[in-house]
Amino acid sequence: MNWKELTDVSQLAEIKELSKKQPVLIFKHSTRCSISAASLNRMERKWDDSKAQNLEAYYLDLIANRDISNAIEQQFGIYHQSPQVLLIQNGKCVYDNSHFGISFDEVIENIKPVAV
Repeated sequence: MNWKELTDVSQLAEIKELSKKQPVLIFKHSTRCSISAASLNRMERKWDDSKAQNLEAYYLDLIANRDISNAIEQQFGIYHQSPQVLLIQNGKCVYDNSHFGISFDEVIENIKPVAV
């Protein structure tokens, strides 16, 4: 799997626009947290490109970019947690989970068909 790094607040506008064509995953990771490391590891081990299809995955280092996490909370209306995954489609968060609730299979199950 290939994470795209989320390092600038301006990328959120790009993510919203991209999410109108394909689902986008944001993984909010704290590099200081063992639970976050375990959740990230589990996500990467379970990742299956054939199931993920066109899911675009972004990785946010919360320690280096807390301002982006704050902007995510504000723009998508999802309370900040760490670790946390958000599934973005049509410019909105359609699914989120945190800590040991983070699961690749659940993310995939929550992808909605793209409206044409």
